[in-house]
Amino acid sequence: MRILKWLLGSLVVLILALVVIGMLLPREVSVARSIEIDAAAADVFPHVNSLKAMEAWSPWLSRDPEVKLTYNEVESGDGAAMEWASEQPDVGNGRQEIIESNLNESVVTALDFGEMGLAQAKFLLAEAQGATTVTWTLDTDMGAGPMGRWMGLMMDSWVGPDYEAGLANLKALVEG
Repeated sequence: MRILKWLLGSLVVLILALVVIGMLLPREVSVARSIEIDAAAADVFPHVNSLKAMEAWSPWLSRDPEVKLTYNEVESGDGAAMEWASEQPDVGNGRQEIIESNLNESVVTALDFGEMGLAQAKFLLAEAQGATTVTWTLDTDMGAGPMGRWMGLMMDSWVGPDYEAGLANLKALVEG
């Protein structure tokens, strides 16, 4: 009986510690990756300013050839939107809309992953000496609960490799 009480007490202390530590973890999470592309920003910009153009280099769409994509009537820039639906868990369902577009400098998109939450992604273009550094960022709020904040610790390792793959695809497309 003494061992059972000790085990139960230890379990309660462990759970409380995980909750308290979880509440101390950051609520806001950011992921960023960059690549240098041997091209002018004007040559890169159309590939990040159009959600349809992103199909050619997206690191996620190749995971599910059956993914359903729906676009609104805006081809590129502010207001261009896309919805996707996939039965593949690593593709999922969601909506993306370009909410800010600055010619040859940046594109900001709002992402809605349904129950998984909201995020904002940015493409920042910095041209120097004939090459363009493209930085792709993701910013999201992991919520008030400790579980979301613990998951936030994994965001860089979950999203980062996909961003690296997508940027490598973009580089090959633009330089090719």
